[in-house]
Amino acid sequence: MLVTVTRANNRKSKWSLDYNTRNKTDKNSEVASPPGYNPSLVQIHTETNKESDPNHLIIKKSWDLALGPLKQVPMNLFIMYMSGNSISIFPIMMVGMLVIRPVKALFTMQHTFKMIEGSHAAGQKFVYFLGNIVNIALALYKCQSMGLLPTHASDWLAFVEPQTQLEYSSGGINLT
Repeated sequence: MLVTVTRANNRKSKWSLDYNTRNKTDKNSEVASPPGYNPSLVQIHTETNKESDPNHLIIKKSWDLALGPLKQVPMNLFIMYMSGNSISIFPIMMVGMLVIRPVKALFTMQHTFKMIEGSHAAGQKFVYFLGNIVNIALALYKCQSMGLLPTHASDWLAFVEPQTQLEYSSGGINLT
Protein backbone atom coordinates (compact mmCIF):
# COMPACT_ATOMS: atom_id res chain seq x y z
CA MET A 1 0.00 0.00 0.00
CA LEU A 2 2.83 2.37 0.88
CA VAL A 3 4.61 1.57 -2.39
CA THR A 4 1.61 2.66 -4.54
CA VAL A 5 1.31 6.00 -2.74
CA THR A 6 4.98 6.84 -3.28
CA ARG A 7 4.74 5.86 -6.95
CA ALA A 8 1.75 8.18 -7.40
CA ASN A 9 3.68 11.06 -5.82
CA ASN A 10 6.70 10.42 -8.06
CA ARG A 11 4.58 10.46 -11.27
CA LYS A 12 3.21 14.01 -11.03
CA SER A 13 2.29 15.87 -14.17
CA LYS A 14 4.72 18.48 -15.45
CA TRP A 15 1.98 21.13 -15.08
CA SER A 16 1.13 20.37 -11.47
CA LEU A 17 2.39 22.64 -8.74
CA ASP A 18 3.27 21.67 -5.22
CA TYR A 19 3.06 24.81 -3.12
CA ASN A 20 4.26 23.05 0.02
CA THR A 21 7.78 22.28 -1.27
CA ARG A 22 8.27 25.28 -3.57
CA ASN A 23 11.30 27.40 -2.83
CA LYS A 24 11.34 31.05 -4.03
CA THR A 25 14.98 30.85 -5.07
CA ASP A 26 14.53 27.61 -7.02
CA LYS A 27 14.04 28.50 -10.72
CA ASN A 28 13.41 24.87 -11.77
CA SER A 29 10.12 24.67 -9.88
CA GLU A 30 8.62 27.64 -11.74
CA VAL A 31 6.12 26.94 -14.53
CA ALA A 32 7.31 27.92 -17.99
CA SER A 33 5.44 30.51 -20.07
CA PRO A 34 3.05 29.11 -22.66
CA PRO A 35 4.18 28.94 -26.29
CA GLY A 36 3.89 32.29 -28.07
CA TYR A 37 3.88 34.38 -24.89
CA ASN A 38 6.32 37.28 -24.93
CA PRO A 39 6.25 39.44 -21.77
CA SER A 40 8.01 42.37 -23.47
CA LEU A 41 5.22 42.71 -26.08
CA VAL A 42 2.53 42.65 -23.41
CA GLN A 43 4.17 45.51 -21.50
CA ILE A 44 4.53 47.65 -24.65
CA HIS A 45 0.88 47.04 -25.60
CA THR A 46 -0.48 47.99 -22.18
CA GLU A 47 1.64 51.15 -22.04
CA THR A 48 0.32 52.39 -25.40
CA ASN A 49 -3.27 51.61 -24.42
CA LYS A 50 -2.92 53.50 -21.13
CA GLU A 51 -1.74 56.62 -22.97
CA SER A 52 -4.54 56.78 -25.55
CA ASP A 53 -7.35 55.08 -23.63
CA PRO A 54 -8.82 57.88 -21.42
CA ASN A 55 -9.62 60.30 -24.25
CA HIS A 56 -10.80 57.53 -26.53
CA LEU A 57 -13.03 56.09 -23.81
CA ILE A 58 -14.60 59.48 -23.01
CA ILE A 59 -15.35 60.12 -26.69
CA LYS A 60 -16.79 56.63 -27.13
CA LYS A 61 -19.06 56.95 -24.07
CA SER A 62 -20.26 60.39 -25.13
CA TRP A 63 -21.13 59.11 -28.62
CA ASP A 64 -23.00 56.20 -27.05
CA LEU A 65 -24.97 58.75 -25.03
CA ALA A 66 -25.65 60.87 -28.11
CA LEU A 67 -26.79 57.91 -30.22
CA GLY A 68 -29.10 56.56 -27.48
CA PRO A 69 -32.33 58.16 -28.80
CA LEU A 70 -31.63 56.97 -32.35
CA LYS A 71 -31.10 53.43 -31.06
CA GLN A 72 -34.59 53.56 -29.54
CA VAL A 73 -36.29 54.25 -32.90
CA PRO A 74 -36.50 50.60 -34.10
CA MET A 75 -37.88 49.49 -30.74
CA ASN A 76 -40.46 52.30 -30.81
CA LEU A 77 -41.49 51.34 -34.35
CA PHE A 78 -42.02 47.75 -33.26
CA ILE A 79 -44.07 48.81 -30.23
CA MET A 80 -46.15 51.12 -32.45
CA TYR A 81 -46.83 48.23 -34.82
CA MET A 82 -47.77 45.83 -32.03
CA SER A 83 -50.10 48.24 -30.24
CA GLY A 84 -52.39 48.77 -33.23
CA ASN A 85 -54.50 51.79 -34.16
CA SER A 86 -57.43 51.27 -31.81
CA ILE A 87 -58.26 53.79 -29.11
CA SER A 88 -57.62 51.88 -25.90
CA ILE A 89 -55.51 52.28 -22.80
CA PHE A 90 -52.34 50.54 -24.04
CA PRO A 91 -51.87 52.55 -27.29
CA ILE A 92 -52.74 55.78 -25.49
CA MET A 93 -50.17 55.09 -22.76
CA MET A 94 -47.61 54.09 -25.35
CA VAL A 95 -48.10 57.31 -27.33
CA GLY A 96 -47.92 59.31 -24.10
CA MET A 97 -44.59 57.75 -23.21
CA LEU A 98 -43.36 58.25 -26.78
CA VAL A 99 -43.98 61.98 -26.34
CA ILE A 100 -42.98 62.47 -22.69
CA ARG A 101 -39.58 60.73 -22.73
CA PRO A 102 -38.04 62.76 -25.61
CA VAL A 103 -39.49 66.04 -24.34
CA LYS A 104 -37.97 65.43 -20.89
CA ALA A 105 -34.69 64.49 -22.54
CA LEU A 106 -34.69 67.71 -24.59
CA PHE A 107 -35.32 69.84 -21.49
CA THR A 108 -32.46 68.15 -19.61
CA MET A 109 -30.03 68.13 -22.53
CA GLN A 110 -27.66 70.71 -20.98
CA HIS A 111 -27.48 68.68 -17.78
CA THR A 112 -26.89 65.48 -19.77
CA PHE A 113 -23.98 66.96 -21.73
CA LYS A 114 -22.52 68.98 -18.85
CA MET A 115 -19.39 66.84 -18.59
CA ILE A 116 -18.75 66.51 -22.33
CA GLU A 117 -16.35 68.92 -23.95
CA GLY A 118 -14.04 68.98 -26.92
CA SER A 119 -14.36 69.08 -30.68
CA HIS A 120 -17.09 66.41 -30.82
CA ALA A 121 -19.45 68.06 -28.31
CA ALA A 122 -21.47 70.12 -30.82
CA GLY A 123 -21.99 67.14 -33.13
CA GLN A 124 -22.98 64.90 -30.25
CA LYS A 125 -25.54 67.42 -28.99
CA PHE A 126 -26.99 67.76 -32.48
CA VAL A 127 -27.29 63.97 -32.91
CA TYR A 128 -28.94 63.68 -29.47
CA PHE A 129 -31.38 66.49 -30.36
CA LEU A 130 -32.13 64.93 -33.75
CA GLY A 131 -32.80 61.51 -32.21
CA ASN A 132 -35.28 62.96 -29.74
CA ILE A 133 -37.04 64.93 -32.50
CA VAL A 134 -37.37 61.71 -34.53
CA ASN A 135 -39.00 59.97 -31.55
CA ILE A 136 -41.45 62.87 -31.13
CA ALA A 137 -42.26 62.70 -34.86
CA LEU A 138 -42.99 58.97 -34.46
CA ALA A 139 -45.39 59.74 -31.61
CA LEU A 140 -47.18 62.37 -33.69
CA TYR A 141 -47.46 59.94 -36.61
CA LYS A 142 -48.99 57.37 -34.27
CA CYS A 143 -51.48 59.96 -32.98
CA GLN A 144 -52.42 60.84 -36.57
CA SER A 145 -52.90 57.18 -37.52
CA MET A 146 -55.10 56.65 -34.45
CA GLY A 147 -57.21 59.69 -35.43
CA LEU A 148 -56.29 61.76 -32.38
CA LEU A 149 -54.88 64.77 -34.27
CA PRO A 150 -57.31 67.37 -35.62
CA THR A 151 -56.56 67.26 -39.34
CA HIS A 152 -59.93 68.29 -40.87
CA ALA A 153 -61.82 71.57 -40.66
CA SER A 154 -64.71 69.78 -38.91
CA ASP A 155 -62.36 68.98 -36.04
CA TRP A 156 -61.88 72.70 -35.36
CA LEU A 157 -65.22 74.27 -36.24
CA ALA A 158 -68.52 73.12 -34.81
CA PHE A 159 -70.68 74.29 -37.74
CA VAL A 160 -68.73 72.46 -40.46
CA GLU A 161 -70.13 69.06 -41.27
CA PRO A 162 -67.72 66.11 -41.05
CA GLN A 163 -66.71 64.40 -44.26
CA THR A 164 -69.08 61.70 -45.47
CA GLN A 165 -68.27 58.77 -47.67
CA LEU A 166 -69.77 58.97 -51.12
CA GLU A 167 -69.45 55.29 -51.91
CA TYR A 168 -69.64 52.10 -49.94
CA SER A 169 -68.31 48.91 -51.43
CA SER A 170 -68.18 45.42 -50.10
CA GLY A 171 -67.03 42.23 -51.78
CA GLY A 172 -67.20 43.55 -55.31
CA ILE A 173 -70.83 44.68 -55.15
CA ASN A 174 -71.49 48.43 -55.36
CA LEU A 175 -73.86 49.56 -52.60
CA THR A 176 -74.58 53.17 -53.68
